Amino acid sequence: MQIYRVGGAVRDKLLGYPHHENDWVVVGAQPDTLQAQGFKPVGKDFPVFLHPETREEYALARTERKSGHGYGGFTFHCAPDVTLEQDLQRRDLTINAMAEDDQGRVIDPWGGQADLAAKVLRHVSPAFVEDPLRVVRVARFAARYAHLGFTIAKETATLMRDIVAAGEVDHLVPERVWKETERALGEAQPQVYISALRECGALARLMPEVDALFGVPQRAEYHPEIDTGIHTLMVLEQAARLSDDTQVRFAALTHDLGKGVTPQSEWPRHIGHETRGLPLVRALCERLSVPKDYRELALLVSEFHLHCHRAAELKPATLLKVLKRTDALRRPGRFEQFLLACEADARGRTGFEDRSYPQAKLFRQALSQCQAVNVKDLVARGLSGKDLGDALERERLLALKTLSKDALND
Repeated sequence: MQIYRVGGAVRDKLLGYPHHENDWVVVGAQPDTLQAQGFKPVGKDFPVFLHPETREEYALARTERKSGHGYGGFTFHCAPDVTLEQDLQRRDLTINAMAEDDQGRVIDPWGGQADLAAKVLRHVSPAFVEDPLRVVRVARFAARYAHLGFTIAKETATLMRDIVAAGEVDHLVPERVWKETERALGEAQPQVYISALRECGALARLMPEVDALFGVPQRAEYHPEIDTGIHTLMVLEQAARLSDDTQVRFAALTHDLGKGVTPQSEWPRHIGHETRGLPLVRALCERLSVPKDYRELALLVSEFHLHCHRAAELKPATLLKVLKRTDALRRPGRFEQFLLACEADARGRTGFEDRSYPQAKLFRQALSQCQAVNVKDLVARGLSGKDLGDALERERLLALKTLSKDALND
């Protein structure tokens, strides 16, 4: 029995890139061999085990054969005679098909080190086309390493388009697509993930609401980049500059979906796109099984981002309405996420990338003013029920009227 560190840990160690998890391959063993040593089986489709102390994953070396559609359409063969080279050959990219032995020596039968040096994401073998999830994974790796200069090899990009054209991505399990998307949103340049999916045609299949934004014009005086899809990529890039929060980044990605269904006769204006986008956000989230927190923030940003941009023009009653509709008083942390996504939208325009966004400061002040209204004082006056609610509303409006004189035009 021989054990090798494989995959991402080897790749990132060679890159000098931070990594936190190890995956291991076991060659020359059977399941009962590992179980006798205290390893706990966890794999459903093929033998994967958890180390009894480190809890890291150890998989028996295996080969695979296409037997159906989608990510799960494979049969696997695990046996002591499966070699390390055979196991590595089934992996997606050459840079992920390297191993390291217990002496720290790198085993690289498929040219991963050369592609690391060339900064190329290249498939290992023609079997790449058998797994449609690889389209999404390669796009994620492009987002992960774009800032280091990595690009997708032309021949690999061709195979990605072939997979999409064959209809294979249509068979992907939504939860797996979301898992990869969520991870991509957390990468250094998440906008590259969207671009890579679009270039191979997968974006239209997986996120048609986002794909529909490309080619839709906007008013040049507000959006010098004009194209709504380009604007969306720029907003996502700015969101990544402002925050590591993947919920903020997802809201940035989906904030303008309503512009994708504006009648062409109304172009380049998009009046009412905020509310038109709401059913599209819901549809996208439903299809990909997006978690509730992501969905709620995305809906708020879609509906109220223009209110935030126009903060200096809003009457106290409208300011309070936005604070209430976004539940800012009870969930100030989420309201901060909302403000970050709105700032990313304002900056995600050609020539505006480094502009300040005083509207966020103004809304923070408005929230602070409303939070300063003491409910206990109102209760001490003997108010309760509807009377208490009405009095609280009046006091908050009075506080915002003071704000309007002091801060709205700063």
